[in-house]
Amino acid sequence: MSQLDWIILVITLLAIITYGLYKSRTSHNLDGYFLDNRSMPWGLVLLSIMGTQASAITFLSAPGQAYTDGMRFVQYYFGIPLATIVICIFFVPIFSRLKVYTAYEYLETRFDGKTRSLTSFLFLLQRGLSTGISVFAPSIILSSLLGWNIYWTNLFMGGLLIIYTMTGGAKAVAYTQQLQLIIVFTGMFLAAYMVVHMLPEGIGFTDALRVGGKLGKLNVITTGITEKGFNWSDQYNLLSGIVGGFFLALSYFGADQSQVGRYLTAKNIKESRMGLLMNGFVKVPMQFLILLIGVLVFTFYQFNKAPVFFNEVQVKKLEQSVYKDSFALVQQQYAAIAEQKKQTVAAFIRAHDNSDAAAVNGETAALQSLQKRSDTLRNQVKTWIKSKEVKGDDNDTNYIFLRFVVDHLPAGLVGLLIAIIFLASWGSIAAAINSLASCSMVDFHRRFRKNKESNEDEYRLSKRYTLIWGIFCIVVAMFTYNIGNSLIEAVNVLGSLFYGVILGVFLVAFFFKKVTNGNAVFWGAILAELLVLTVFILTKTNPPVLKMGFLWLNPIGAFGVIFFSLLLNKLVPQKK
Repeated sequence: MSQLDWIILVITLLAIITYGLYKSRTSHNLDGYFLDNRSMPWGLVLLSIMGTQASAITFLSAPGQAYTDGMRFVQYYFGIPLATIVICIFFVPIFSRLKVYTAYEYLETRFDGKTRSLTSFLFLLQRGLSTGISVFAPSIILSSLLGWNIYWTNLFMGGLLIIYTMTGGAKAVAYTQQLQLIIVFTGMFLAAYMVVHMLPEGIGFTDALRVGGKLGKLNVITTGITEKGFNWSDQYNLLSGIVGGFFLALSYFGADQSQVGRYLTAKNIKESRMGLLMNGFVKVPMQFLILLIGVLVFTFYQFNKAPVFFNEVQVKKLEQSVYKDSFALVQQQYAAIAEQKKQTVAAFIRAHDNSDAAAVNGETAALQSLQKRSDTLRNQVKTWIKSKEVKGDDNDTNYIFLRFVVDHLPAGLVGLLIAIIFLASWGSIAAAINSLASCSMVDFHRRFRKNKESNEDEYRLSKRYTLIWGIFCIVVAMFTYNIGNSLIEAVNVLGSLFYGVILGVFLVAFFFKKVTNGNAVFWGAILAELLVLTVFILTKTNPPVLKMGFLWLNPIGAFGVIFFSLLLNKLVPQKK
């Protein structure tokens, strides 16, 4: 990066930390530290909810996801609008009326203490692990740019983040997220503009979309239906997005404290509902536009030579391995195909402008054939990287957008875009760590502590729990390097292992009033979690015993809890 990039990066990050510390003044009690005394307007609630979702993973990994797999990932979000409507009707009124600090407090009044503890524990486990993955995302950037050891980078990033999260609590998180999102959206808009601006003369936005579409990257809607019927192993399609995505979103926004804690900060129930509903309808187009940037980057590389593999650390390892000569040959072949692509894409656009249908079809077939050949070479490189001789990470999805930014964008804009990835990361991770601390303090420490503590003591202990969870997330990040998936997919897979069960407990509480046996719900949740883990393991065997996309784990978990709870409600005796 240039000196200007470093100046912009450092100034932006210092400004956010300073602003967070400035806004950290609040009352020294749990209500002030975790909920900002329930004083937020709906607009700030909206930005806080969005900022909690939009981590560095969103802006770093999503464009790479579209580059490699097209835009069908957007279907994953189709269930969110319907889920937020359901939450506003059934969840928000109960949480607001009871004045809870965490969503899981309600479960003790509805069932018993151990059901509350189990559900809160499942949240702490999955949110702690997924937040650790989120800490790793910005570490990739510093490690790639500066050549730093990834483990020291995790410590550096996590340490900076903990500073203002510990100091300011929910208020600092919410206000910094407001400023972060403004900078983030500005930077992403500039990135999209620059991608189109750097295309060859005479090639515009619609031309770029046309090329991306012909190469299968504008696959926004996919049914998942094949000649053999519905493909249950297809990760992203219309049905899995609406059904599986609905249950995942219902759990995330209705039973995940990192989100519940955002709208519990609102002034009243109306403000909570407004912030949540607006997020539900903004999220899909926002994610669509972020994925669209990935398609534009893909089109840009049809006119410009792309790296055969985007993670330079792994490329250097390969160049020093027994495959170095073979790799050099593949790079030559890849460069030759890139030159052919330039000519073919130009011929395709000319044919389209001249309305020559026969030529358009011919050039499209030629372009698709070239893309298939280049994908084959990329897959060969991935095979070598994954081999026992190299033992590297063969997934470069998380590096595609970063590599484009560093290699091709002008000085100044590179620093801004690197900064927004940091900001997005800090906003979501800070909210997650704040929610982990609130559950630890309220659902466990406060509940099992025999002696009542003062507001000041609870405030101080809450900061300690924030520090502990911050350290835990850094430790998790240390083991994330060879995770194998794109980060955005890895986080969602991890969430799906637990979200369905957590949601199922709340669904029984809200809609099955005849189930009053806490023992039945407790054991029903454990059995449902074992069922989800079993199904997941069976999909990962080689060859897989079950072929099923991870989004289906969410309804399986939810309906599993309902089924086992209803069954055990009549079989398991209830403690008096």
